[in-house]
Amino acid sequence: MTMAPETQPNGVASPPATIEAVNVSRWYGNVVAVNDVSFSLGPGITGLLGPNGAGKSTILHMAAGFLRPSEGTVRIDGEQAWQNPEMYANVGFVPEKEAVYSFLTGYQFVLLNAKLYGLSDPDGASRRAIRAVSMEAAQDRRLGGYSKGMKQRLKIAAAIVHDPQILLLDEPFNGTDPAQRLQMMDQLRRMADEGRTIVFSSHILDEVERLARNVLVIVAGRLVASGDFRAIRRLMTDRPHTFTVQSSDDRRLAVALVADESVFGVELGDEHLTVRTSQFADFTRAAPRIARAEGITIQELLPTDESLESVFSYLVKR
Repeated sequence: MTMAPETQPNGVASPPATIEAVNVSRWYGNVVAVNDVSFSLGPGITGLLGPNGAGKSTILHMAAGFLRPSEGTVRIDGEQAWQNPEMYANVGFVPEKEAVYSFLTGYQFVLLNAKLYGLSDPDGASRRAIRAVSMEAAQDRRLGGYSKGMKQRLKIAAAIVHDPQILLLDEPFNGTDPAQRLQMMDQLRRMADEGRTIVFSSHILDEVERLARNVLVIVAGRLVASGDFRAIRRLMTDRPHTFTVQSSDDRRLAVALVADESVFGVELGDEHLTVRTSQFADFTRAAPRIARAEGITIQELLPTDESLESVFSYLVKR
């Protein structure tokens, strides 16, 4: 089940893909890590979601040009990622591993990256990047004394020091506390709002749901779904949808709704109705019509299982 719309909901053509994978596979001996994966991504935030060992890191490393696909091609801005060092002028990559020099201070580490990129003002760029991740207070301390969450934030600073348009993040929130996580999410949202393409991997559903509506779900090396996870949920026609309904007369509305062919279950609670349907769109159209015919006012009509958790559990168990 994949979704890759060519136009946005308002009918405007989507921006061209900045990251594209075409029938990509990667294996290590007899172990297949990624199996025939294809996708295209443009500006915005995409969550790369899957269980540990699903192949997320392998996909990011191929996109970053650090791994050669065994088959297929990964392109960044239309150019092959493998053996293409020129693309790093426009790409920032944060690996899951710490990958820092413990003897350097935070500032020195970011400055080193700024100099490697050949920036005209490496000092100014480094200080801006450190400020973006709110690490000014610790920038003169050695990285060996940083917590894991602090190292993660410095790695992001180093990755954005050259102001890239594409950012690849492998488990970027590992080791961060709740306040650090919120701060990093806000920064990534701001960058996405400026038109950047951001892809981050995670096995934690809450992180992905809070930051990205667009997802790539990887299970056992295969891409099992892609797109807006709420739209994916609505395509699961073999899994019932549940709605919470509050109205001016729940008991009478329950009787009327249960007679509709889109509804196969209604439960009357103390404060609301719970309605089950296998036809999401049909029910959302039928409920207001039925209420109006009965002279009942609907005060709330909410799907209760449109979460990423619902999507993920369904796809993993298939």
